[in-house]
Amino acid sequence: MAEKTEKVKGEAVQIIEGFEVLPKLVVFDLDYTLWPFYCECRSKWEMPSLYPHAKGILFALKEKGIDVAIASRSPTSDIATAFLNKLGLSSFFVAQEIYSSWTHKTDHFQRIHSRTGVPLNSMLFFDDENRNIQSVSKMGVTSILVGDGVNLGSLREGLTQFSRNWNAAQKNKQKWLSNYSNKPDTSNPAA
Repeated sequence: MAEKTEKVKGEAVQIIEGFEVLPKLVVFDLDYTLWPFYCECRSKWEMPSLYPHAKGILFALKEKGIDVAIASRSPTSDIATAFLNKLGLSSFFVAQEIYSSWTHKTDHFQRIHSRTGVPLNSMLFFDDENRNIQSVSKMGVTSILVGDGVNLGSLREGLTQFSRNWNAAQKNKQKWLSNYSNKPDTSNPAA
């Protein structure tokens, strides 16, 4: 198990190193994104498991200095928190927004932004529900729909889309600055 995690971590690090522009924060849903079940259908006494690539990806992001957070809608946040503790992952996350189903993911992201100070357009988000992808994308967060949990392919897709979105925003900013200002923008997203 640890050998497979190290292999995935190495491959994830190579993927991350292939991009010049990286998100400052990667946010994950839990159910059917990091693990293959709904928390409310499980007992907190069980030992949970992650999707095969999830742990290696988390380790790779940490190694490359990219913060991670959780945005999960769950009526059983106590079970989700217990599972993160059992998996030894609680300390990985700079923010854990896990609360009831009647809230919207946009609320989670407002709180994550407030807690971390990371701009929404500097975040990358993975979720298994299209409605969440749509609503969070409208906030300016690069959002990736995962079909069978987060994996190396979805990581590559997410970083590619983040890079495209960032570059398009920078071009628009440069265009605006050249039309309305005499000063060029020298900000660096990777700094």
